[in-house]
Amino acid sequence: MQRVGETTWRFRVTERLMTPGKFLFGGCGLASGIVALEEASARPTIYAAAHYLSFAPLGAEVNVEVDLAVVGNRVTQARATTYFEEREVLTVNAALGTGELNAPVPWLTMPEVPAPEGCPPRVLTRQFDNSIFDHIETRIAIGRAFDELDSTLGSPVSALWARVPNHLAPSAATLAIFGDLVAGGASQPMGRQTMGHSLDNTIRVATLEPTEWVLIEIHLHALAGGFAQGTGFLWSRTGTLLGTASQSMKSKFWETTST
Repeated sequence: MQRVGETTWRFRVTERLMTPGKFLFGGCGLASGIVALEEASARPTIYAAAHYLSFAPLGAEVNVEVDLAVVGNRVTQARATTYFEEREVLTVNAALGTGELNAPVPWLTMPEVPAPEGCPPRVLTRQFDNSIFDHIETRIAIGRAFDELDSTLGSPVSALWARVPNHLAPSAATLAIFGDLVAGGASQPMGRQTMGHSLDNTIRVATLEPTEWVLIEIHLHALAGGFAQGTGFLWSRTGTLLGTASQSMKSKFWETTST
């Protein structure tokens, strides 16, 4: 991203940022808003929520406009609006800031799963080629591989190890991208490969610590009328809760699952 004005940032939608449908990946859209808001406010993200309104296609030049609505002593309330050709693509509302109070012990614990090296790679089907998924490595910690989905209903809880190779310092923006993997979690309970189009995406940051791999513990809550809801707990390799992600998404079965 490049800052092009006092309140404006700009970036281009490349293959690294796009979905298999050839438009801006929702998590990358939220991440771009977070990057602009953190730079504008000079404060770290507490939470950020994106509402997706339209699409930015491959090759699009996108502008992000920031408004610091309320700047307090500890917290900034702000919004970032992303445009493509004067059409609003998404809006991010966020709170940014820091405080002093910490819990003496963790309130949640990471599930017991094998280390990333002991988990099988998630082999994606051809629909995912030439997209952001070529640049994120994922391994299955809990759940079934795509070729094991035989229409048998499964658990709504699954988990993936994920990393961007050679990227060791997680940020709120990185967590926003990993959190968007919740959208594909409906494949596990449905027993068939599903496609999820995000309607919204929220990231809440707990503690950021260096970790190459992030465990996304996915809990699907419901799928009714073609729309699913889910939450992801994002863990460091050492078991620190980095943050939580939640989404609503339009879900449907892939028309083909050929490899």
